[in-house]
Amino acid sequence: MKLASFTLKGNKNPLYGVIRNGEVFVPGTDFISIHASLRDVIEANALEQLERSCNGTKAYSLNEVSLLPPVPNARRVICAGMNYQKVYPVDIDKPPEPENILLFSKLEGTLVGHADELEMPPGEAGLSYDYEGELVCIIGKGGRYISQQDALEHIAGFTIMNDGSVRDWQKQSIHAGKNFANSGSCGPWMVTRDDIPDVTEVRIETRLNGDNVQSASVREMLFPIEELICYISHTIDLKPGDMIATGSPDGSGGSLNPKRYLRDGDKLEIEITDIGTLKNRVCSQQFMGFEKQKMSV
Repeated sequence: MKLASFTLKGNKNPLYGVIRNGEVFVPGTDFISIHASLRDVIEANALEQLERSCNGTKAYSLNEVSLLPPVPNARRVICAGMNYQKVYPVDIDKPPEPENILLFSKLEGTLVGHADELEMPPGEAGLSYDYEGELVCIIGKGGRYISQQDALEHIAGFTIMNDGSVRDWQKQSIHAGKNFANSGSCGPWMVTRDDIPDVTEVRIETRLNGDNVQSASVREMLFPIEELICYISHTIDLKPGDMIATGSPDGSGGSLNPKRYLRDGDKLEIEITDIGTLKNRVCSQQFMGFEKQKMSV
């Protein structure tokens, strides 16, 4: 099942629904009165009820809506760093594999939805603006001290993220480099876990202006999904709707020689097997919102 959060053109009120055959079906008013957002549905363990509630209801073409990150009001977006063998994108070098899981977080306002514009940071910060394609787990059942054996049962579904990064600022602190406004993206939707029989078999492919720049299997992670969830749940009480970005493979712009950072007008596509393709264009601030062309789903 594919689930999306969205707004209608000309309306900022967020909605959500089930995607079927290129349309998004919204649940009935009684269901929405109980579950105001997709996060509320996940928290109530009501995904099956949502699917039933969308039978025979109002539907919108995907061309009529603006997709938001699947869980736009996620309490936390937790990211794993250096989770693939790669050239470290801040410096052209190959550091030793991390002995422990490396974590950072992304703040509210850093992620835009599918087909929305990525905001190129102004000034010198924009000179080292980079991309990172990643698989994201959306927590369905919260908990503390989750075992690796039980970890996958705590996942409601999966989506895609572009972990937008400003490398020169990342040298100052990871937090600074990872949290520029509207620098990353997430979507286009959430696919429930039952639709992906073996998540280790899916592949991440990132294309920049049509060039394939990242390509890897989830199986290549240094710390697998189960280990990430177990580790994170030992530090915090995971909540439904929390998002865990699982790391990006080799091939981001800072890892290339010569480096290839994002520039105004670039087209970025991140495709993950069984989920779809997250597409965004880079836009400098002075041009954001002008002559915006919706990218195809």
